[in-house]
Amino acid sequence: MTAGHPVGEGNALLDGVMRYVVIGPAFYALARPTVVGREHIPPEGSPAIIASNHLSFSDSMVIPLASGRRVSFLGKAEYFHGTGVKGALMRAWFRSFGTIPVERTDARAAAESLHLAERVLGAGGAFGIYPEGTRSRDGRLHKGRTGVARLALSTGAPIVPCALIGTDKLQPPDARVLRPTKVTVQFGPAIDVAALQAQFTKAALLRAITDAVMDSIGAMSGQERSARYASDVNAELDARGSGEAGSREPFAG
Repeated sequence: MTAGHPVGEGNALLDGVMRYVVIGPAFYALARPTVVGREHIPPEGSPAIIASNHLSFSDSMVIPLASGRRVSFLGKAEYFHGTGVKGALMRAWFRSFGTIPVERTDARAAAESLHLAERVLGAGGAFGIYPEGTRSRDGRLHKGRTGVARLALSTGAPIVPCALIGTDKLQPPDARVLRPTKVTVQFGPAIDVAALQAQFTKAALLRAITDAVMDSIGAMSGQERSARYASDVNAELDARGSGEAGSREPFAG
């Protein structure tokens, strides 16, 4: 499932060079980012779930750089299977941002992904999740899947909502490299899960927490809201032959 890559594995020196010498400076030069609300992120060593909208392949790079701490995401195991110099650089790229490889076609992917996320949080790490489940290809903020709520309830980790603005222009679907643009990253106050637990029944709680997360993200991003799942909308776009094919993230719920 994890392609022989335990949580946290990686070459610390190479990871640091990729993150702080190669990728970080290039990102700040191209994106000219504005970061708001970083004070809402728990300090290093404290668990945190960073729940964000999802506009671009680059989002999983932008969030760790903007947050100031390592944020682990789940990624396709195939990203780690390359050979030669290119394969080594790809692995270093993804590992420098804490990406954990997952075989997304495996029938057990959702359960194993939850377990991996719990391991990250149990070790005091930050775990990034896109409640929409896949990239929004029409720019709207789609209905959230309840994996983020399940993770918060199983670990007790706070959910810090995050809004990305402009990453779809930093790396559009058809672009292999980053393009100069202006990116804004805003972190909001942690979702008050305890208050929702007191207000909603167990049956309704997962949806209530997830909707609170999406409401916070939407208030910061200013995106038009959609009551449908992004995967359903993307499937319709595919059927019409419009845009890039999309696939669901390994763990969204």
